[in-house]
Amino acid sequence: MVKKQFVSGFVAIAGRPNVGKSSLLNYFVGHKISIISRRPQTTRNRLLGICTSDDSQIVFVDTPGIHASEGKVLNRVINKTATGSLEGVDLILMMITASGWTKDDEYVYQKVKATGVDAMLLLNKTDVLKNKDQILPTISEIAETHDFREIIPISVKSRYNLDSLQKTIEDALPEGPAGFPEDQITDRSQRFLAGELVREKLFWHLGEELPYISAVEISRFEMDKNDVAHIDATIWVEKPGQKAIVIGKGGLSLKNIGTKARLEMERLFQCRVHLECWVKVRKGWTNDAAIMRSLGYDE
Repeated sequence: MVKKQFVSGFVAIAGRPNVGKSSLLNYFVGHKISIISRRPQTTRNRLLGICTSDDSQIVFVDTPGIHASEGKVLNRVINKTATGSLEGVDLILMMITASGWTKDDEYVYQKVKATGVDAMLLLNKTDVLKNKDQILPTISEIAETHDFREIIPISVKSRYNLDSLQKTIEDALPEGPAGFPEDQITDRSQRFLAGELVREKLFWHLGEELPYISAVEISRFEMDKNDVAHIDATIWVEKPGQKAIVIGKGGLSLKNIGTKARLEMERLFQCRVHLECWVKVRKGWTNDAAIMRSLGYDE
């Protein structure tokens, strides 16, 4: 038997907000490195998730949701990050939901096609369909009008078709050695991941009470001699009223956010964590390019 050649490559995951891009990346990597919430534009930065097996190394590029609205500087930065992440990859996985093609999906498709990179279409959330055969007419209609290498129905939630998807991705990648150590799972630092986990818990805990226009800055990340991580996080909001919402009555809301973020950090970093959180107001930060650069967003 001829030994299978090792393959490696970069695979961008693209789509409109909330189609399941970050959940798919986390599944393949086996760790939560990309945060998840029900809010649009949760993902704001390009992030690599590295999945290494005996036969392949797939470097997934998790991109922010691509959207047509670009009113604020923050929106423009998110879109520029998302579309820029599609350049120079070996394959693009465009994700939509099983409910069907939308005008927002068409907007993303045009961005994908402009790159000239091979693309597969993933129809996620098939678990919500009463019968998976319901998706067949949708697949046929899309195949007639759009150019995809493959159209694959999946469900990240129920793990439907994900093993087959990985094999299909591997078959599309070029032969070549791994570009990252086999135990590395992302290109992002623990400091960055800590800030993202605080932001995730902020969204999950407050739901619709707080606009997505908040940011988290990690001002301290130090390991002591007992391997305890000491982390200081500042939550930036735009208005005093938002600060009051984050803190909550008697500080209870902020305490809950901090506790849940700390527990996630301890699972991810595999060490004890001492986390301190503060909330500060920085008026108009989503429309100020200089402030955004200081918070790690670059237009």
